[in-house]
Amino acid sequence: MRQVKIPYRWKPRKYQMKLWKYLEDGGKRAVAVWHRRAGKDSLSLNWTAVAAFERVGVYWHMLPLQTQARKVVWDAIDKQGRRVIDQVFPKQLRKSINSQEMKIELVNGSIWQCLGSDNYNSLVGANPVGVVFSEYSIADPAAWDFIRPILAENDGWALFIYTPRGRNHGLKLFETAKQAEGWFVQALGVEQTKAIPLSAIESERKAGMDEEMIRQEFYCSFDAAIKGSYYGALINDLENKGAVCHLPHNPALPVYTAWDLGIGDATAIWFYQKNGTSVDVIDYCEASGVGLDYYVRVLREKPYTYTNDNIFPHDIQVHELSSGKSRLDLLAGLGVRGRVLPRASVETGIAAVRLLLPRCRFDAEKCQTGLEALRQYQKAWDDQRRTFQPKPLHDWTSHAADAFRYLAVGLKEDSAKAERFSRESVKNAAEYDPLA
Repeated sequence: MRQVKIPYRWKPRKYQMKLWKYLEDGGKRAVAVWHRRAGKDSLSLNWTAVAAFERVGVYWHMLPLQTQARKVVWDAIDKQGRRVIDQVFPKQLRKSINSQEMKIELVNGSIWQCLGSDNYNSLVGANPVGVVFSEYSIADPAAWDFIRPILAENDGWALFIYTPRGRNHGLKLFETAKQAEGWFVQALGVEQTKAIPLSAIESERKAGMDEEMIRQEFYCSFDAAIKGSYYGALINDLENKGAVCHLPHNPALPVYTAWDLGIGDATAIWFYQKNGTSVDVIDYCEASGVGLDYYVRVLREKPYTYTNDNIFPHDIQVHELSSGKSRLDLLAGLGVRGRVLPRASVETGIAAVRLLLPRCRFDAEKCQTGLEALRQYQKAWDDQRRTFQPKPLHDWTSHAADAFRYLAVGLKEDSAKAERFSRESVKNAAEYDPLA
């Protein structure tokens, strides 16, 4: 076999050299906030190829969704019509390839795999030594929480590459990394790289790309609004008026919960208190791969006094074949009771959330994960039509958003009942004859 030099037929661009040198010198944590078409994935893939032959181990390239991983990396074709992974991992250096699992085993024993961060919790037991988080700003941030201790234990590296998506966890990581010892942190817009001519950006503008999207995609602005977000602007408003803050629970008031129960994926629970016309959202819990007893234990461990008016979605009444009982029955057996919402359209629920959010306060710390999900919950994008679809994207944000949607619909239902009761009381009072 003839010798093959890694990286294979590729070299870093001038503006990419600083990051490449950091990685070559043994750097372990890097955040690269680069503009669209700056070659983020290309550099990351080629660096991984180098690393895989320097240290035998498992390497992951993670996109936000498994479907994206296949489209953006595994099936990607370069400008010359060549398959990208064939250029990064030439056939001479491959022992085997598994297209279904998007996995390549190299001749030295290293394994590279393309994954979606939406499926990270299925990888229990894996031990990667190098992970690329591609488009981290729209990925599930819990994936990094899962992988971080693994890399800390085995002295592995992590590379985060993305363009901004508002003031979300991508910004938080960027700001945190700037203060952390040993981290590489860099933001590069088109002014710095000169990789895209201004005429090309002007063409995008004429084709209909709005200014906020241009600022985000080409100038790496964290302040641009998240396109297609249902609630992003409303949450920004809450932050601006101080409604996302330190919000301890009021022991004099009961605590209510609203649930989204996942089957095979995450379950999400919001904890809230009614405070006059306001709603204080004091806590949030989300987990996957655990039974109902886990969530009941979480509830009991918190210092809250609960009601029996917890809010559940309609599908909680479906009976399981294994037990013959519904999850409503199982929760009741564990001491958690509530009411089941009637089936309602997602659009109705989203409208209810939009009406409710201006009346809410959130605890910034305990609700951080849930709030981040609400901020990023957005319409699905249609690549062919180049427009948003009239339905939400189903990703890691969906569980928190669905649970909050049930919360909003439940409170709307309460308000409607109260209004009917008030009207009937007035009517009865008017018809009451004390002499009859």
